[in-house]
Amino acid sequence: MNSSHGKNGKIVILPLDERPCNYNFPYKLGKSTDYKVVRPPLEWMGCKKQPADTTRLWTWTELECLRAQGAVLSLDTLLYGGIVPSRLHELDQAEIARRMDQLRHLKEQNPNLIIYAFQLIMRCPQYSSSDEEPDYYADWGREIFRKGYLEHLDEEQGLDPAEQEELRDINARLPQEVLIDYLGRRAVNREANRLALQYVEEGIIDFLIFPQDDSAPYGYTARDQRLVREAIREKHLGLRAYMYPGADEVGCTLMARMVNHFQAAVPSVYLRFGSIEGPRIIPAYEDRRLYETLKYQIIAAGGMVVSSQSEADLVLLLNTPGEKMGEAVNQGNPSAGYDTERTLVELVEYAGYLLDRSSSDILTAEHADTVAQEEADGKIVPVQTSRPAVAIADIAYANGGDLELLSLLRQRGILYRLAGYAGWNTSSNTLGTVIAQSMIYLHYGRTREHMNFLALRYVEDLGYDSIVRKALSSGPIQELGLDKFLLDGPRGQVSQMVREGLEQFIRDHLEQEGHSVRILDCYMPWNRMFEVGLNVHAD
Repeated sequence: MNSSHGKNGKIVILPLDERPCNYNFPYKLGKSTDYKVVRPPLEWMGCKKQPADTTRLWTWTELECLRAQGAVLSLDTLLYGGIVPSRLHELDQAEIARRMDQLRHLKEQNPNLIIYAFQLIMRCPQYSSSDEEPDYYADWGREIFRKGYLEHLDEEQGLDPAEQEELRDINARLPQEVLIDYLGRRAVNREANRLALQYVEEGIIDFLIFPQDDSAPYGYTARDQRLVREAIREKHLGLRAYMYPGADEVGCTLMARMVNHFQAAVPSVYLRFGSIEGPRIIPAYEDRRLYETLKYQIIAAGGMVVSSQSEADLVLLLNTPGEKMGEAVNQGNPSAGYDTERTLVELVEYAGYLLDRSSSDILTAEHADTVAQEEADGKIVPVQTSRPAVAIADIAYANGGDLELLSLLRQRGILYRLAGYAGWNTSSNTLGTVIAQSMIYLHYGRTREHMNFLALRYVEDLGYDSIVRKALSSGPIQELGLDKFLLDGPRGQVSQMVREGLEQFIRDHLEQEGHSVRILDCYMPWNRMFEVGLNVHAD
């Protein structure tokens, strides 16, 4: 695939929030390109339930977009101050409309600016917890979800006697003030979704994604999704506004789409699954079969699925469960289907087979000199990468990578030859991340930034998510008098314990064939065990 180097245009990123997956991942991928990538200072981004300063962010965005080629914008950040504040705000529809109207100024001041935006449809968790929701969700979260679920189910197909009794009981107990607050905020956010589509229709937003965070087939969120889907159809915006499962990976997806757009490229992707039932499984926390979401993830990033490996720029190998997706923390005692209904060995051997047959993905010294001279002359220079490039989406488990896959990649000697790897959180989080990294790799090859991001995925998705998080959460945290939802600060004793555990993981699993990984920083961004903040360097 050819790549137009030396453009040195600017891409503006306005992240969904301050967590590394949103603040760092798209930025790090952007740094693998020859575009200047900018983002707001971290201290402007708020902190979990504390919203970002939207006035300051709008001013920054307008100034940075004046001479930019493209912008990847989280509307939830610009409107509410972040993903969690989008569930807590006290804004009315008039204020939302006023804030959204500022998008017009971006295009008025820079008519050639390409704006890719994303906006969540407000989720409705199935459990009672106020960690990322209003305080009353700790007491009434499960009831709020079940009320919406049962009422929607009743409309669609009716309730059985037990479900009818459950709904009556919830209606009798759920405080009216709680319901009014919750449904009022949903109505405001639903209006913001409608407004966003209007801006797509007017051409102010060039492309829009509505990610589905924690999908369920029925309930308040499902109802809102249906309204948005109907609006997309009515406005004939199906090619410019997508809606599919995901959330924290969308910044990466749109970064890849932006690069592909500017490079006038449509990467072709061939898919190969580790199990026969892989394409048909419904991943944990999602509402549809894997293959349907996968197609959306690829076209959202600017690519296209092809039917054979010979046509492909990228071969995406999917490590899928054989029957049903389990949690990564339980992979030490998997169900029988994890061993008998998938063939992980074949997937890894196929990756090695392709990589062994393809040309070198490292620029020779002679070619590097030629590239430098031709770039200086302003010419378009093809990047020499393996064709097809090979990447792995590790979605055998939710919330962590597959340690058996890591072992096999090490045995085959291809751990550091991949165009991309991811295995974190939900299936869609993983897919969007690895697809974006791999597509940028197609243009720019095995840069230093690419190798650092690949190493980060191994350390975080396999080392932290699948090993260290469980080890520390199941005893050592409690021994310190702490809770996995409330630690001793972003850089306290827990963060040091995490770092030590990850350094041991690196020594045990990632040092091979002259490759080593150093941890430059380790912190707990939301003062809880669920996510970790890391900066790593691949030597």
